[in-house]
Amino acid sequence: MAFNILIVDDSQIIRKIIHRTILMANVPIGLLWNASNGLEALQVINNEWVDLVLLDLNMPVMTGSDFVEKMSEKGLIDKVPVIVVSTEGSESKVERLLEKGARAFVRKPFTPEDIRKTVREVLGEWDGCEDTAGDSF
Repeated sequence: MAFNILIVDDSQIIRKIIHRTILMANVPIGLLWNASNGLEALQVINNEWVDLVLLDLNMPVMTGSDFVEKMSEKGLIDKVPVIVVSTEGSESKVERLLEKGARAFVRKPFTPEDIRKTVREVLGEWDGCEDTAGDSF
């Protein structure tokens, strides 16, 4: 099974790093979308089938927090898992996002292992996924 993934970050470089990290983690990708803010991300969510969102918080136009709020209001947060990937250090902010329905939080800077582990926890097992002593896929 391949997953349709939306990467939301105002930095094109970070979006590319996350994309490469997902590939390194052997997450099977169907379609991949990019958005530079929450408003663009909502447009993708409204028009495309998305299985997972990797979301930054600090962005112009619409922040990641506002995006999670809108997803919650529309009842989409339960259907489309959101993993927050941010430098945000405020535990209370992270806690509020998790209460609103975000599934997980990965702090920047991250490793491919951080992303692999978190995506696997959120999406579960996928074809070709093995958890061996070498922790490879």
